[in-house]
Amino acid sequence: MSTELPEYRPPSEGQPSPPSRRTFIATTTAVGGAVMAGGLAAGASLSGAEEASASEAPPSGRVSLTVNGERRIAVIDNRTSLLDLVREQLGLPGTKKGCNAGACGACTVLVDGRRVNSCLTLAVRLDGAEVTTIEGLADGDQLHPLQQAFVDQDAFQCGFCTPGQIMSGVGCIEEGHTDSAEEIREWMSGNICRCGCYVKIVRAVEQTARGK
Repeated sequence: MSTELPEYRPPSEGQPSPPSRRTFIATTTAVGGAVMAGGLAAGASLSGAEEASASEAPPSGRVSLTVNGERRIAVIDNRTSLLDLVREQLGLPGTKKGCNAGACGACTVLVDGRRVNSCLTLAVRLDGAEVTTIEGLADGDQLHPLQQAFVDQDAFQCGFCTPGQIMSGVGCIEEGHTDSAEEIREWMSGNICRCGCYVKIVRAVEQTARGK
């Protein structure tokens, strides 16, 4: 392979001279700066559009509910779940947020006497409904019979699922699904107890159903 450098030939008359190193650097720097400035301007414009979009308030609605016997009115984002409404806006944290996907039952409340997973229930659709949470079961210092039965039967351990278990048990009793332990287990199967207190939970529901 040849290592000889090509012979330098000066430009012919009338042809432009190649740019010097100084001229080349100055030119490329100016072009790069213009491109960068354009990019920043575009970025600023995009950021402004995103901020304008973010500033637009999401659709909201007004909902009026009777919660634990008290009339409550709230203006909420239409995407707000009943669970978030009672916990975050109405100050009733007894209802627990477990899986937030309707699979564990920790968020069970009663709506017009029926059991619902509050994490899957849009609050805005319940205008005029009557909602009962765990805070609404006791009569002052007098526990609800099922709450007392949970204490009597030692039907809890960590206690996280207990509010949902009790609310589901109340619904189960009111629905009349307590003819046998097997029936109770079937109708309470949507409520998970990770501590494994199922036998005692069933006993508590049986105790309350017998005393009804």
